[in-house]
Amino acid sequence: MGEFIIYPAIDIRGGKCVRLLQGDYNQETVYGDSPLEMAKQWEKQGASWVHLVDLDGAKAGHPVNDAIILEIAAALSIPVQVGGGIRTIQEVDRYLEGGVARVILGTAAIQDRPFVENALQQYGGSRVAIGIDARNGYVATHGWLETSEVKAEKLAQELAKKGAETFIYTDISRDGTLQGPNVAEIVGLARTAEVQVIASGGVSVMNDLQNLGQYASDGVCGAIVGKALYTERINLADAVRELEVK
Repeated sequence: MGEFIIYPAIDIRGGKCVRLLQGDYNQETVYGDSPLEMAKQWEKQGASWVHLVDLDGAKAGHPVNDAIILEIAAALSIPVQVGGGIRTIQEVDRYLEGGVARVILGTAAIQDRPFVENALQQYGGSRVAIGIDARNGYVATHGWLETSEVKAEKLAQELAKKGAETFIYTDISRDGTLQGPNVAEIVGLARTAEVQVIASGGVSVMNDLQNLGQYASDGVCGAIVGKALYTERINLADAVRELEVK
């Protein structure tokens, strides 16, 4: 059986911990004024990683909440991964040298392939993950505002050849809706591209995590959980106890 890790998500906008519905900046719920306190809470409940997203950064195209993110990375004893607006090797350097364990490159994977390949070459697939946000199997960019003509599986296969090992796959239509993840697409991507895939979007109940966890040996190596934790539909400590092989 492969490893399966639950990543509590902290989405940061305007310095606060929020959730958006389907990536819509007009449909926001604030869950806490302090992302740092939220991160400490998840660590206390047994999280082995924390997933941080700079929502302002994703929209602006450069890190905006980076000071808060670096503060969180320094304060926790567990690793953090970060995505949102990382478009230059200097930004990658700053995060990885500042204590972040892994950066996630999303839009750049489509728009600036040389940069992504350079980051993979410099830091390796264990520290640089690729975020694939898809709508109907096609990659979406710019904080989901645009859909490209690139198929998710094709992008994963191409980048795997360049050293990418971990992909974070988000089905936008499911994100923030608590509808359950698109298990078939997630497993299909892991098998076709022969990579590790962290599922994101739609996880709403424990059963969703169990459904994903059974494909750990196929490369489904974890799930990012946001709204379901904040609305207490899933208890993090219980989920970690049941699904993570220690």
